[in-house]
Amino acid sequence: MSGDSDCTRTSPSAGSPSDNEFLPDRPKYVCSLSPDLITKAREELQEKPEWRLRDVQALRDMVCKDYPSLGTCLDDAFLLRFLRARKFDYDRALQLLVNYHTCRRSWPEVFDNLKPSAIKPVLESGFVTVLPRLDPEGRHIVCIRPDRWTPSNYPITENIRAIYLTLEKLIQSEETQVNGIVILADYKGVSLSKASHFGPFVAKKVIGILQDGFPIRIKAVNIINEPRIFKGIFAIIKPFLKEKIANRVFLHGSDLNSLHQNIPPVILPEEYGGTSGKLDISAWNELLLASEADFLHDFSQLVFPCDSSPHDMLVSGDAEEKQCDDSLRGMKPQLYYCY
Repeated sequence: MSGDSDCTRTSPSAGSPSDNEFLPDRPKYVCSLSPDLITKAREELQEKPEWRLRDVQALRDMVCKDYPSLGTCLDDAFLLRFLRARKFDYDRALQLLVNYHTCRRSWPEVFDNLKPSAIKPVLESGFVTVLPRLDPEGRHIVCIRPDRWTPSNYPITENIRAIYLTLEKLIQSEETQVNGIVILADYKGVSLSKASHFGPFVAKKVIGILQDGFPIRIKAVNIINEPRIFKGIFAIIKPFLKEKIANRVFLHGSDLNSLHQNIPPVILPEEYGGTSGKLDISAWNELLLASEADFLHDFSQLVFPCDSSPHDMLVSGDAEEKQCDDSLRGMKPQLYYCY
């Protein structure tokens, strides 16, 4: 994720391939997808290799015309993430890119000083990790364990920072951009007091990022060992999830056989009835921490202009947000009832 963010200097007036000859500072995109994934991207994402750079240039031109002060990276590889996440629909890809920056600017507790070393305690706790093996569809499994978090040690925003950096690392892979990811969330031991930290403000922010503010395809969310309290939380949140995402959430309870229908035991650790050995968080932690320099370089390309307000670029309606606020405001009393 590198390159200039100055539209007047980096975006040519025409979209022909020869324009790239005048942009020596921008890395040239080289596709790393296998032939099978190229076919999959064509069928599922409407990505045509022969038109790929033309599509990227079209999105770049739209950014420079409509949001010249967005302060975004304009590299081919970076913009391609947003096109793939929205199946090469230019308008929806542009909206996602704007939302990506809006989310980062509107929540400083999460995005200020965002780097792997800053969230090392979260990584060491095992709150979030990525399983070493891919599923049969070539997707990474992101494992989240809220019971590993001790609220007195650091605020819930640190957990969100760790999840965000994990997604940023995963989405660097073109394979992940095409295949998407699967989430495995283990809610064993989550108490009412711990759940109460996930209040209306945090809930709305996280939902906004995952649905409309980050270029990743979430193909399934598998939740296990959820207590009764979670069913109350999910019932309240579900109306604000897009139908596609809501239909991809699976509540397994303590039924590991149900989980294994979605995630084969061969890629799961012993803790979840799998055959791949004990859950080891060290490999992912080492990989993420070793990426510190890359993250510092990548995020330095995202220039946040002082004269723009996040609310000026947000593309969701005020009425919809107010409805979300009003409904989530009643979450805590209902949680006590469900518990």
